Amino acid sequence: MFSPVESRRLYRQVADQIRLMIASGELAVGQRLPAERDLAEQLSVSRPTVREALIVLEVEGLVNIRMGSGIYVVRQHAATVTGAEREPVEGAFELLQARALIECAIAEEAAGRATPDDIALLDETLTRMGGVVNDAIAVLDADRAFHTGIAAIVGNATLIRVTGEIFDMRMTPYFARLASHFEGPTTWRSALDEHRAIRDAIAAGDAAGAKAAMRAHLTMSQKRFSESFGEEFSEEEERGRDKRPAKGTTKT
Repeated sequence: MFSPVESRRLYRQVADQIRLMIASGELAVGQRLPAERDLAEQLSVSRPTVREALIVLEVEGLVNIRMGSGIYVVRQHAATVTGAEREPVEGAFELLQARALIECAIAEEAAGRATPDDIALLDETLTRMGGVVNDAIAVLDADRAFHTGIAAIVGNATLIRVTGEIFDMRMTPYFARLASHFEGPTTWRSALDEHRAIRDAIAAGDAAGAKAAMRAHLTMSQKRFSESFGEEFSEEEERGRDKRPAKGTTKT
């Protein structure tokens, strides 16, 4: 049971808890961890918090996340992790929430300032992005260019820098591992469509529409990272789950 703290603190506490379970042998090497939903219930936290904690443990080499199968313990003690590889203070969801607060306001302001040349630059970026959805590095670079390009329309150097710096906070092994599970050509095509909606609202001078489109895009980004790891259970396991007493009840 964890005391109420900031989300970023909570997922690190959860990682510590599971790390101790592995180090003590409670979770043995080769063993499959309980399902994400069961861990969340056991530790009294949300499933996204558990998901962020498991990504930290995978970067450390303690577990292996096999999409559609489950999470398996692969070693008892974490590999040595360099400073650059340590998980960031902020979790993925906290970062996306911050981006929504800042970039929605930027998009709203950009809609009242955009020139035809500005829209042409956004179009070039979108065309580039559409051609590299199968290249994880190149599409991420185009994604960054689109978001910083909107900030550039406002013409404020601080906003351009802050937008780029917040985006770059995902350029870590932690976020790369998270993205490897939840991002791909299909999700990038969806993001591209969302970008086009933002571009169209800015081009039309629709401030409210641009703000709403940016919020919708970053909300969908959070939802994409909120997908489960897709653990599958055998028929026997599912029957066992169905027979468990509901929380707060006892067997008679």
